[in-house]
Amino acid sequence: MTEKKQKRRGHGEGTIYQRKDGRWVAEITLENGKRKSMYGKTRKEAADKLNQALQEQKQGTLIGAPQQTVEAHMIQWLHMKRRELKGGTFTYYTYNVECHIIPELGHVKLQKLTPEHIQRLYTELLEELSPNTVRIIHTILKAALDVAVKWKKIASNPCLSVTPPRAEKKDIQYLTLEQAKRLIEVAKHHWMIAALIPVAIATGMRRGEMLALTWGDIDFEQKTITITKSLSYDDRDGTGKKYRVETPKTATSKRTISLPDFAVEALQAHLTVQLNMRLAAPTWEHPELVFTNSSGGYYWYKILTEQLRSILQEAGLPRMPFHGLRHSAATILHAMGVDYNVIKQRLGHSRIATTLDIYSHVTAAMQEEAVDKLNVHFQQSTQE
Repeated sequence: MTEKKQKRRGHGEGTIYQRKDGRWVAEITLENGKRKSMYGKTRKEAADKLNQALQEQKQGTLIGAPQQTVEAHMIQWLHMKRRELKGGTFTYYTYNVECHIIPELGHVKLQKLTPEHIQRLYTELLEELSPNTVRIIHTILKAALDVAVKWKKIASNPCLSVTPPRAEKKDIQYLTLEQAKRLIEVAKHHWMIAALIPVAIATGMRRGEMLALTWGDIDFEQKTITITKSLSYDDRDGTGKKYRVETPKTATSKRTISLPDFAVEALQAHLTVQLNMRLAAPTWEHPELVFTNSSGGYYWYKILTEQLRSILQEAGLPRMPFHGLRHSAATILHAMGVDYNVIKQRLGHSRIATTLDIYSHVTAAMQEEAVDKLNVHFQQSTQE
């Protein structure tokens, strides 16, 4: 017995009818007054979809938004986030979305995105990227899909059913006290970085904090630096890099740090050099900045990276990123017996757990040193 082409209305709960091409259509009225259509080869298939839609509508999980690709949603989400995120973070998010998420998932309809799609993406990315980077991509994608759920574009977040790769704890790079002294000595012969290196090692300041530093932030009498801002770079509009002076990373990043004499002396010498250069230059872009390029402009971080690499090589020291100087500041202080809470405050960490987790390797080294001392001491005692 063949199904008749008919139009039949349910008991105030939806509509089921058959089209001229033979397909059955189930329709339901959404809260906004629009109709949502579902299709089936048989009336039963259409009725089952209608019943599921009615149940989802009752539970508040019915998706009435039009079909949208993952790419369209990610671009819309980034547009929203650009006002919330700091420049460097936004640029990093955009890079990962455009280079890693959209190329593999951008064509998929948002409502058809499955955990299998995402898990396959992570597997492919792990062939080129570290597990920690893939975990960051997972965090970005999950946040974007959380918003898709909130906006009722999808019923649930498929990232919740995906297992991101396990984080790998990397060995941090840092200088010993003797290596740091060697680096400071070599840096004296390079004016742009001559004071920057000792200040970085003395304070553990972040790169952006140092490059936003102004002379008004330094109190030579009290021997302190006050940190209230950070320099970042971004290309939000696609018109090239822009410098942005922003508030620091966290509330605890705003802090005042006491300076040792060697850092104060380096800054005083740097001020003298800079004043002489300003007098000789036709223009000087930012007289208030402590660390600048040769015309008084903002110090481009790639130039800083290249100069640091060159000076490390000149000093015969291992290659490391600028952040290695921040790690060096903390490890040197702790090796001297400075309390973790003091180190936390100088670095601007928001939680002591962060400090303990990052620099636990120093504790391990000190534990070994303590055991060696105990062995020597008790060996001497038994021999006596």
